[in-house]
Amino acid sequence: MPKFDVSKRDLERLVGKEFTVEEWEDLFLYAKCELDDVWEENGEIYFKADSKDTNRPDLWSAEGIARQIRWALGFQRGLPKYEVEKSDVTVYVDERLKDIRPYGVYAVVEGLKLDEEALKQMINLQEKVALTFGRRRREVAIGIFDFDKVKPPIYYRAGKKTERFVPLGFEEELTLEEILEKHEKGKEYGHLIKDRPYYPLLVDSEGKVLSMPPIINSKTTGRVTTETRNVFVDVTGWDLNKVMLALNVVVTALAERGGKIRSVKVVYPDFEIETPDLTPKSFEVELDYIRKLAGLELSDGEIKDLLERMMYDVTLEDGKAKLLYPAFRDDIMHARDVLEDVLIAYGYNEIEPEEPKLAVQGRGDKFVEFEDAVRELMVGFGLQEVMTFNLTNREAQYDRMNLEYGRDYFNNPPAELVEIENPISPKWSALRNWLLPSLLDFLSQNTHEEYPQRLFEVGKATLIDEGRETKTVSESKLTVVLAQPRVTFTDAKEILDSVMRHLDFEYEVEEVEHPSFIPGRVGRIIVNGQTIGVIGEIHPSVLEKWGIEMPVAGFELFLRPLYTEPYL
Repeated sequence: MPKFDVSKRDLERLVGKEFTVEEWEDLFLYAKCELDDVWEENGEIYFKADSKDTNRPDLWSAEGIARQIRWALGFQRGLPKYEVEKSDVTVYVDERLKDIRPYGVYAVVEGLKLDEEALKQMINLQEKVALTFGRRRREVAIGIFDFDKVKPPIYYRAGKKTERFVPLGFEEELTLEEILEKHEKGKEYGHLIKDRPYYPLLVDSEGKVLSMPPIINSKTTGRVTTETRNVFVDVTGWDLNKVMLALNVVVTALAERGGKIRSVKVVYPDFEIETPDLTPKSFEVELDYIRKLAGLELSDGEIKDLLERMMYDVTLEDGKAKLLYPAFRDDIMHARDVLEDVLIAYGYNEIEPEEPKLAVQGRGDKFVEFEDAVRELMVGFGLQEVMTFNLTNREAQYDRMNLEYGRDYFNNPPAELVEIENPISPKWSALRNWLLPSLLDFLSQNTHEEYPQRLFEVGKATLIDEGRETKTVSESKLTVVLAQPRVTFTDAKEILDSVMRHLDFEYEVEEVEHPSFIPGRVGRIIVNGQTIGVIGEIHPSVLEKWGIEMPVAGFELFLRPLYTEPYL
């Protein structure tokens, strides 16, 4: 979660009212933040804010926090209004950047009066958005320049690696290639563009370099000070919607400092746009849905009031609230997101807890108790339980297992993964659909431990199910791996026999082909005519990909088909 420092005096100047430190502790909750620390420096009080929402980059600065609090306290209501006037600035985007870093969006903000705290917040917001929301500049990188030193039109173009400019923090010119090798930011972020035939450059009509996205600004135009009055904002990345959102966040924060936003025409090879686009977004929610899930007796008017204090324009019609909300937000995807805003405005601390009045006694879920009983059974067989991550990646689930993505191996694994659209790391980019790769990964991390290693896991696999609201379903599975010299199919089957005998199930093993296992030493597990799993000796090439030198055998099966009442 993003953490950043803000000055109490600066916050109060932006809100328009002074508060005690204790009051600020509660006020931060309106902005989905916690007050992490308080200290005094040079006679001024500072707060360390800890944001609890990675989907609200507009709240990662003093400007965003103060804006949210002004509305929550009722100082202002409804949709924030920002005037955007057209400028005569045009940016031309080079077609050669299509496979390098294709999108750039821009704005001019004029009439700023920046003191040291405002400058600090601007830099903080720029870095936090690029680091967290922008996935360490891979998806979003932001540059802010002294516009008075720039001569439009501006060109976002492919630069040769031998081109030169003086990067921020240096005194001498470096080639683009040298910047990646010598500059601190080049070393940190150079991997994002290093293998490309060209490097992105932002230059003005005189050929003056503004920046080398997403690495570093130039010293000439990229140094903004308290003397700067007009700025040019540049956001680049791979997803046009994401870079547009980041631009909206930055320019509206600067507008909170008194800046006037002016749009820029961006000319791509096949289309043109004007940025920023601060057109409000719309959503619709049932009022009864809000009341039911909130557990509060709220009138239509009260819901409208609470939403207006969270920066919505609200129209009530036929039991629904038709909403307009700011263009710097992109987190309203479900009615629950609107409900959360209602509860924040109402105040979580104002909700009186009620003891549930139930005519029954609670007990554990019976299937969960069944899973626990299976765990105890496996421990009784002399196996050690492990718990591995549900998050994984396509390489681990398929490539390292000798499997072809898109092909269904009798649901062990299924044809496709549930993948994350914007993963924070390529290593954690999907939800696993079988557990065996996770246990092989565990073995690969413990090759220094003594053998035999006899492991099991009872865990979740996430499968695609188009018939459900979420389009997914989590299935409980049992996976066993045995790593020891001369381990065989028979060793794994002995444990499977014991499991089935204790659960009172008859089963069959039918020989099949499965690339993760040695041919002739692999079979599908069948119960009541249904395939529920796979058993076999792991193929040597799979073991090699995982860096495992010891033979491994094991099995994996779905637990739900083995669940009956009573059990065990």
